[in-house]
Amino acid sequence: MIMTFFDRLKRVLLCGLLSLVCSSVNAEPAAALAWSASAADLEWGPCPDFIPTGCEIAVLHGDPDKRNTDIFFKVPSDFTVPHHRHTSAERMVLVAGEMLVQYDGQEAIILTPGTYAYGPPQLPHSAICQSEEPCVLFIAFEEPVDAIAIAKD
Repeated sequence: MIMTFFDRLKRVLLCGLLSLVCSSVNAEPAAALAWSASAADLEWGPCPDFIPTGCEIAVLHGDPDKRNTDIFFKVPSDFTVPHHRHTSAERMVLVAGEMLVQYDGQEAIILTPGTYAYGPPQLPHSAICQSEEPCVLFIAFEEPVDAIAIAKD
């Protein structure tokens, strides 16, 4: 029997799918977790170098060098986050403070606690924490976490 290219491709894909299913069946279930932005045991670290001192990031779940990582992003009151972009889309919920976010080519939006926002991948933006208290933003990244500075015209 002569196997066509498509027959071989189907066989390879089926084998790959079966190995994924079998490996996930035997995997240990992930532990559930919950974090508060004010938790004393959160490990806060620095933001990328182009963002001024005062900005902090805490990894909540995942590995920032891999896909699907969740973080808290915290900046002090009256703080400007410089113009930048991300390789990944961002799914965000403001946890504390009031933050004005400006995406290129769009009207600025003001996030208040509980507000959800979606940032498309590669779309440059900046932000200002406008409240008297620090702003804390929950961000879910689909791709590895990055932030690339963009010169504003």
